[in-house]
Amino acid sequence: MSETILASAPTIRLAAFLGVLVAMGLWEVAAPRRRREIPRVIRWTNNLALVVLDTAILRLTFPIIAVGLAVLAEERSWGLFNNIDVPFWLAIVVSMLALDLAIYLQHVMFHAVPGLWRLHRMHHADLDFDATTGLRFHPVEILISMGTKLAVVAALGPPAIAVLLFEVILNATALFNHANIDLPRPVERVLRLIMVTPDMHRVHHSTDPRETNSNYGFNLPWWDRLLGTYIAQPAKGHERMEIGIEQFRTRRDLWLDRMLVQPLRGPASGHAPDRRITTKKPAE
Repeated sequence: MSETILASAPTIRLAAFLGVLVAMGLWEVAAPRRRREIPRVIRWTNNLALVVLDTAILRLTFPIIAVGLAVLAEERSWGLFNNIDVPFWLAIVVSMLALDLAIYLQHVMFHAVPGLWRLHRMHHADLDFDATTGLRFHPVEILISMGTKLAVVAALGPPAIAVLLFEVILNATALFNHANIDLPRPVERVLRLIMVTPDMHRVHHSTDPRETNSNYGFNLPWWDRLLGTYIAQPAKGHERMEIGIEQFRTRRDLWLDRMLVQPLRGPASGHAPDRRITTKKPAE
């Protein structure tokens, strides 16, 4: 079974990615939450080109992906769940929760450490907020993120199906919670209890540093609530809030070449421990 999962993983991930991306793109056209400020041709071409570059670099750097490591761990009895006797379903659930918590904590670290923030701020420098923003990550950050996932997989020894499910769901929810879609308010209020919604995550992309350093979850909303990093709504409201960071505000900064060199440009201001940021949160 594990070998079958490993063989089918790339096809499943690609099909899910393309399906969700197209669905979110159509939804954004039909029912946008905010008015678009930047032409799609500028942002989409450069954001999608970055995805291609990230994928190529990742495949060249890591010959084994997370699902492949889970299969190898099972064969060689590496990790917690390959050395204790627990129900298969429980290993799947705990593994997916642990992986999601690890991604949350990694995200917090990318905001807390100035050197890591220099990499991660490229994601925040997008001047609009839509599904392609969820794909906009610096190649070095992508490599660090994969290293984190591989370390967690090696330590846990999760079932391969748990890793595949987690990666497919995480990719889908990243596209969903970055999408510029207008969910009915009652639906959104209920949905954010079990998953990160676009309105919840959009707060994280505010130019207000207090809001930038909140709502770190990509998939499950519970870590932000439990660990005190949750802000319900932006101070200026979703229609009036400004997207991005203060340092990079020109359309030229949206081009691929400028995105790649952003970590080397200017000070690392805006990260979580920056003393110029007040810790007082806006009223919810």
